[in-house]
Amino acid sequence: MSARVIVPASSANIGPGYDAFGLALGVYNEFEGELADEWAVEIGGEGAGRLSRDADNTVLRAMQRVFAEAGSPELAAEVVCHNGIPVGRGLGSSSAAIVGGLVLAEALIGQHLGTERLLRLANELEGHPDNVAAALYGGFVIATAADGAVRCTHIDPADGLAAIVVVGDDELPTGDARSVLPEFVPHVDAAANAASAALLAYGIATGSAADIAAGMRDAIHERYRAVLVPDMAAVTSLLETIGAGPAVLSGAGPSMLALVPGTNDDRALERARHLAEMARTALGGLGRGRVLALPVDRLGARVV
Repeated sequence: MSARVIVPASSANIGPGYDAFGLALGVYNEFEGELADEWAVEIGGEGAGRLSRDADNTVLRAMQRVFAEAGSPELAAEVVCHNGIPVGRGLGSSSAAIVGGLVLAEALIGQHLGTERLLRLANELEGHPDNVAAALYGGFVIATAADGAVRCTHIDPADGLAAIVVVGDDELPTGDARSVLPEFVPHVDAAANAASAALLAYGIATGSAADIAAGMRDAIHERYRAVLVPDMAAVTSLLETIGAGPAVLSGAGPSMLALVPGTNDDRALERARHLAEMARTALGGLGRGRVLALPVDRLGARVV
């Protein structure tokens, strides 16, 4: 038996939603697999030649968890990964690998564990739920994990939203990005983030461009990570100058994200493509010539 799964990229945090917000984006990793006598993995596209092909491969580890959870730890599989999501750039490549492995393994054994159970396994493997929840559910998610329990609210964004991603040239490991954060933040910053997060979530859910713009302001993690993304201020200023609106780090960075509203998804994506072309030209001098115009993925991980 064989199966094929596609999983979207995801942008976490989205400014004030630190470790809570996630948005699925329309660039994908594809995983093909079949049950076999021994584990094997081939990797093409992003990360080829660099990602592990041994037993510690993220996709294989996720599949092993599902096989064990289903009571068949002896199973193995041969897997081919076609990666379209940039690795180590804040677009959820590791989360896509985890979710892809979970969903692929589930499809191969023909046993539906349930989305909530898959989310719990994904959170255990990733260490935080925002990216994996977005990759699993699609759309916009608000996810938290406490005392081993994961809670996720899935929101289908209002029609009329796309994104521009200015991809960072160099990888930025999440661990490095977390290492520069302080243990405590000022009360005034926490309060500001609570207000911004509420505005942003409301804007995404209702399609209010004004609330999205007002909510794309962070006070608790971006200023500290700026030391690791030295051109962050320049990219942000340039995107605002060309009319793309406020920009934030995508996940831990170094990629930058701007949300582009429109009267519907097609118009929003058309506008995002136009702005992305302007950004490519303007950002060449900063070494950030890779700019993606992406739709919001509304379906999440799926077997195809």
